[in-house]
Amino acid sequence: MALSLKTGAASGALASSRPAAPGRRALHVVSGIKEVRDRIVSVKNTMKITEAMKLVAAAKVRRAQAAVVNGRPFTENLIKVLYGVNQRLRMEDVDSPLCDIRPVKSVLLVVLSGDRGLCGGYNNFIIKKTEARYRELTALGLDVKLCLVGRKAAQYFARRPQYNIVKSFTLGAAPTTREAQSVADEIFADFVSKEVDKVEVVFTKFVSLIASNPTIQTLLPLTPTGELCDIDGNCVDAAQDEMFKLTTSGGKLSVEREKVAVETADLDPSLIFEQDPVQILDALLPLYMNSCILRSLQEALASELAARMTAMNNATDNASELKKVLTVKYNKQRQSKITQEISEIVAGASATS
Repeated sequence: MALSLKTGAASGALASSRPAAPGRRALHVVSGIKEVRDRIVSVKNTMKITEAMKLVAAAKVRRAQAAVVNGRPFTENLIKVLYGVNQRLRMEDVDSPLCDIRPVKSVLLVVLSGDRGLCGGYNNFIIKKTEARYRELTALGLDVKLCLVGRKAAQYFARRPQYNIVKSFTLGAAPTTREAQSVADEIFADFVSKEVDKVEVVFTKFVSLIASNPTIQTLLPLTPTGELCDIDGNCVDAAQDEMFKLTTSGGKLSVEREKVAVETADLDPSLIFEQDPVQILDALLPLYMNSCILRSLQEALASELAARMTAMNNATDNASELKKVLTVKYNKQRQSKITQEISEIVAGASATS
């Protein structure tokens, strides 16, 4: 308080001998110090939030990774059964609606995005990949429809009427079999009713915590050749497309997109089917499609959480650096203010003496 009184007295004594600019400069410095101090507090609060979000994403991505790993035994055993049944049917034509190959006139794009933002460029990469694929297919004269999974993609494409959206779903905190079944039912109904001739899934394949790849993958029809064409004979598949190639030329089932080798073996020759093997295979193929959709949902969620963890880690580091810069600026302005006040006190004392 004494310092303020002396400063005020000195300012009054010097009012007649000094211009008004230094006084205004002093007020500006005080205002700048308060602004910088408020920004430091704001940056600290933001850093706490981003740090908490990074920890939450790190905990969730571990569970998402565990879900992907825990789902592999079921998929591998299902492939073994499909392989064994297919070995019994090598000389027969499988008449399944999911294997119906016809000239492509309409394509359904199933887009898997996130429900929330703050995950870097994750959602933007998926949207850009979808738009690029949409332009490729429309350039071939095909009718393209969208089935959107995730709020971000639904919000983006809903504002653009040129896209034909047939259905929208939400991803949820953790993909379940029921959610995958809902998406599979919509896809199955459109394909079997011949409203679409080809189904592609656009999702982000989980590679690691710092890497993920937006991927286009053919889901239907389940074809041994991996090549689908339109009525004019033009190939519709993308160059980077990953097919679900259930069979090779020898009639053996395999999963080429998996880097982990899947062991397959013939079924016991003494095994007797209570039903026709064709009917069993016809029942297993939808189950295989559902498992593929669930796997894609799990990989998309793991990629989203990894992207969010990386983005929040970068945001925390940036906030920490910004806080250091603001602290240095605050200390400099505070030191300048103290020096100026001391100078004014000395000048006032000299003027009154």
